Amino acid sequence: MNRRYSALKAIFAAWLVAATLDTTAATLNYLFTFGGRLTILYQFIASGVFGRNAFAGELLMAFLGLLFHYTIALIWTLIFYFVYPRVKPFHRNRLVTGVIYGLVVWTAMNLAVLPLSGVPHTPFRPVQTTLAILYVVFCIGVPISMIIGKYYSIDHANHRQAGFDNETLTHS
Repeated sequence: MNRRYSALKAIFAAWLVAATLDTTAATLNYLFTFGGRLTILYQFIASGVFGRNAFAGELLMAFLGLLFHYTIALIWTLIFYFVYPRVKPFHRNRLVTGVIYGLVVWTAMNLAVLPLSGVPHTPFRPVQTTLAILYVVFCIGVPISMIIGKYYSIDHANHRQAGFDNETLTHS
C-alpha cells in the first residue's frame, strides 16, 4: 500500500474518531448538565473566534462552532502524528501515551488556547472540570494514540520486512 495514502488514512481515521467521540461527549454532557438548546454549546465554541457575537448568530454560528471543534481535533491529530515518531517512550504503551497526550491537550486548551480566545469566562466547577479532563483524555488522547500508534507500528514493521532502513528509507 502507498505510504502516503496509508498515512492519510491513519490521520483521517484518528481525527474523525477523536473529533466525533469528543463532540458526542460534549453534546451529551451539555444536554445532561444544562439542558436547553444545543446550538448554545456550539455557539460557545464559535465564540472563541467571534466573541459574544457568536450567540446572536443562531445556526450559522452553531455550525461554525462545530466546524471549529473538528478543526481543533484535526490540529491535535496532526501534532501527534508528527511528534509520535520522534518521542521513543511513546512507542512503549499506546494507552499510557494517549492518557498523557489527552492531559497535554486539555492543559494546552485550558491554559493557553481558551484564555487567548474570545470564549466567555466560566466559573470553575470541580466536577465539570474532572469530566472535561476525562473526555479529552479518553475521546481525544487515547483514540489518537491508538490509531496513529498502530499506523507507525505497522509502517515500521513493513519497512523492516521489506529490507528498508527506517532512517534513510533506502534499500539495505
